[in-house]
Amino acid sequence: MNLSKIPATVVTGFLGSGKTTLLSNVIRNANGKRIAVIVNEFGELDIDAELLRSCPLDCEDDSTTNANEAAVAEDGIYELANGCICCTVEEEFLPVMQQLVERRGDIDHILIETSGLALPKPLVQAFNWPEIKQHCTVDSVITVVDGPAIADGRIAHSPDQVEAQRQADEGLDHDPSLQELLEDQLTSADMVIISKADMMDSEALEKVRALIKNYVKPEVKMHSISGGVISSELIMGLDMASEDRIEAVHTHHDHHHHHEEEHHHAHDHFSSVSIELGEVDTDKTLSIVQKLITENSVFRVKGFLALPGKPMRQVFQGVGERIERYFDRPWRADEKRVTRLVFIGKELDESVFSSALAEACSS
Repeated sequence: MNLSKIPATVVTGFLGSGKTTLLSNVIRNANGKRIAVIVNEFGELDIDAELLRSCPLDCEDDSTTNANEAAVAEDGIYELANGCICCTVEEEFLPVMQQLVERRGDIDHILIETSGLALPKPLVQAFNWPEIKQHCTVDSVITVVDGPAIADGRIAHSPDQVEAQRQADEGLDHDPSLQELLEDQLTSADMVIISKADMMDSEALEKVRALIKNYVKPEVKMHSISGGVISSELIMGLDMASEDRIEAVHTHHDHHHHHEEEHHHAHDHFSSVSIELGEVDTDKTLSIVQKLITENSVFRVKGFLALPGKPMRQVFQGVGERIERYFDRPWRADEKRVTRLVFIGKELDESVFSSALAEACSS
């Protein structure tokens, strides 16, 4: 039996920063560690959970849940149904952690992937609850940032444009901007991972590092990676016990609450559209998706394509106009060959997306 506390690594970061790619790589190179994974993503389909299905934790028991409970998969993927850990941490996160504590003799490490729109501080604070603190500790908080996006001044580092858009919406008067959201993720970090380094030159990378240094503690280390490739030893076993220092971390989120302002989360105003189709033409799908992104406020697209005559499913995901496609595994014999795509953005009309993508279906 594992008599010591189970270490948990919290991986946070903005939409499309590369969290899932990073965790997939860590899980595949776990070196025999028994890892449980908690996935908390914004969107109606568990695409990110599907990408992490190689988790080596074996579950002997079958678990059933109702619509209001966290789904517990047999392969160790624990999926939180709601996209906001900050809002549902007590309702969903605590029961999942209690289940893991009951199985602590079978678990060496816990990986938690938060939604790109979630705040890490409330999650880390939850590790101070007696029923969790006795058996678990936060090994570290890892914040993943999209290097090229930050270098280009987009998303969180375009404050004037973002704030102008938010000020135009009366419902967002006290809503933290995306800039503040990313800053809060950086403020809570024990380590920062700069992803997609292969898409930047040395000057751009140094620019990103300089920007990040404005928001992190001096002792926080930064690592730049390409393709999500990083040694698991580099981000696991840091023994930071982040829950012991999290109360001293001041965030924009704390400021809004402290002044008793009406509180909304940035993600409350995001929407997602889920599309399911049969087999599709990959190039037609790419062309249609690019057009939909241009004509709508789409921030993220992710999913899988079923291609005629191809024995493997194709992963399809992108942020903004950057889209990547690759085959990840063969379709299982008992698995329905369907195309599933999730679009995350603002004011998305499902009928528009469904109608447009129908043109990609194979005859």
